[in-house]
Amino acid sequence: MSITVRNKLLNTPDPSIDWAATVRTLALSRALDEMEETRLVPEKKVLYQFSARGHDMAQILLAQNLTGRHDAVCGYYRSRPLLLALGVDPVEALSSSMGRAGGYSDGRDIGVVFNYPNPNGTTALPMCGGVGAQYTPTAGWAQALRYHAEELGSKDHAGSIGVVLGGDGSVATNGFWAALMMATTQQLPMLFYVEDNGYGISVPSVFNTPGGDIAANLAAWQGLKIISGDGAEPAQAAALTRAAVDHVRKSRTPALLRLTVPRLQGHSFQDTQTYKTKDFVAEEWARDPLPRLKDYLVPAIMEEAEWGRLTDEAKASAEAARETAEARPVSDPELVTRNVFFEGEMQKMGGLHPQGYEAPAATDIPQPEGQRINMVTAIRRVLDQEMSINPKVLLFGEDIGPKGGVHAVTLGLQEKYGTARVFDTSLSEEGIVGRAVGMALAGLMPVPEIQFRKYAEPATEQINDCGTMRWRTANGFAAPMVLRMPGGFFKCGDPWHSQTNEVAFIHNPGWKVAVPSNAEDAVGLLRTALRGNDPVVFFEHRAMLDHPSARRQWPGDAFALPFGKAKITRPGNRATVVTWGAMVHRCEEAADGRDAEVIDLRTLMPWDEETVLASVRRTGRCLIVHEDLQTAGFGAEIAARIADAAFMDLDAPVSRLTMPDIPSPHNPVLLEHAVPSVARIAAKIDDLVGF
Repeated sequence: MSITVRNKLLNTPDPSIDWAATVRTLALSRALDEMEETRLVPEKKVLYQFSARGHDMAQILLAQNLTGRHDAVCGYYRSRPLLLALGVDPVEALSSSMGRAGGYSDGRDIGVVFNYPNPNGTTALPMCGGVGAQYTPTAGWAQALRYHAEELGSKDHAGSIGVVLGGDGSVATNGFWAALMMATTQQLPMLFYVEDNGYGISVPSVFNTPGGDIAANLAAWQGLKIISGDGAEPAQAAALTRAAVDHVRKSRTPALLRLTVPRLQGHSFQDTQTYKTKDFVAEEWARDPLPRLKDYLVPAIMEEAEWGRLTDEAKASAEAARETAEARPVSDPELVTRNVFFEGEMQKMGGLHPQGYEAPAATDIPQPEGQRINMVTAIRRVLDQEMSINPKVLLFGEDIGPKGGVHAVTLGLQEKYGTARVFDTSLSEEGIVGRAVGMALAGLMPVPEIQFRKYAEPATEQINDCGTMRWRTANGFAAPMVLRMPGGFFKCGDPWHSQTNEVAFIHNPGWKVAVPSNAEDAVGLLRTALRGNDPVVFFEHRAMLDHPSARRQWPGDAFALPFGKAKITRPGNRATVVTWGAMVHRCEEAADGRDAEVIDLRTLMPWDEETVLASVRRTGRCLIVHEDLQTAGFGAEIAARIADAAFMDLDAPVSRLTMPDIPSPHNPVLLEHAVPSVARIAAKIDDLVGF
């Protein structure tokens, strides 16, 4: 074959690609960008605007390769062309940009934070506003694909993949590296799609990876296929994208595709790009993929007239979308507090329940049997039982496999259920929780463990994003899970293993928070959480895991407790003591010989305001005891509610006894001085009654 003929064949547009659709979608994306920049932003109808010019063509070509029944892609703020190519209505896209009713979030989130629930085709997982936050949930989705295929026998999942988009700046984030570690050590069907435009806002890519080329730097990374090229050149972008997707789909192993693309506008509308030279900007515009695409297609496979017709159709579609979007109202403000938690209307995707899951019959009346067991045994038994009846329950975290957890809660479960269902993870809390988010979105019930409460800090972004998901997608997605978290003092304390700080999770919207004080409540609350439709933080106090006061008889295989229902553990008439967790037994001991009522809240989100107020109105006095710090601790919220609703019933000011505002000290003598003791609780009750 002559060189001339060979070059001609290489430059012939791939007939398997729908080039007409590519042109139409690219023109639509450009029309929407221009409309926002020249009209809607100046008119203050769009408040946040990020142009996709330069990134657009390559994204559209990627979308045409996402044909798996359970393919999922998680993008970032410059991913609208991809969404349009997947079939998102431009009316919904513009409604989102304008914050109108409908759209991606019903006006709750900025319009460039995309999601697209699509149970019957490629799904756009809910993206987040934080750079790099998209990576680990996509890895979780990819691992769920493998689990569905290999453990649950789903052929559709066996041919599907997870794809995550990110810019060159995002490769410096913890999320990128956590997901890369997960995907390569576990060999997951996941494509890392890096759009390298050379800048993270104004910071050159050389500050985010040496030499500004993440593909070159990862060339020696084991278990990762590396592909790199020009995303603004049509033939090359199409061929490389096809090769990358095919590799992941066929080999079921990860790949990284780095495409260099020009960013033809600023980072956002407000960015004037003064940090770029005029020559550099000119070089970027010379790489504009739109005229390159036209040169590639006209007249090779279409005439100038057809190109014009497709472009005109796209502009007309954009204008029609604008008219419809502008006619939409703002969502009813009275509805803005809806969908923080599951309210009976099913989310479109995520968790067990949209797939028709029905929880087994349960009762909140205990049926005690056998000898008293400690909390460790109770939690392990519930996990074992729920795993035996629900194959979609998975346990994972650091050291929870052969070791059985540093607190022995998962001891023996990997041996019984295998490494696909009970497995150790790399040392990355962001990776643990982000993985759980992706698994939950894919219809599993993940039970991740954070080894100690303090170690949840690196996962804060994923925890927050998970909790707000139902609300910010207007009930499109939810990610129910049970996040197990030991913490609190034990035989000693320290700033790293003994923190409680439950209030931090209560302040994350969308999370339910359980704080059982004994084995029976741990059984009931954990079973409810594992069968529920919301994410739950399940706090396991280290001091209570084997404490004699926390031991109870097994309450029965059907025992499940509702969240938000406190328990009066000691009746009384002269004072109300409100507490939870490890302080319950101390308060009970302090109340011996005193006419004080002890209330164990059991859950802090929601908390049983009704029971507390009824008790306070009857006793006229209230003492709140907790292990967390006093300033901005949850006791302050309880005190404020009492002041609002029962002030006229009080015979004394509401009192609190807590840790001082210091970390947990290590020496046992110092620890006992800091943590509320039985003697100090008793003294506080006496002071309150004698007021």
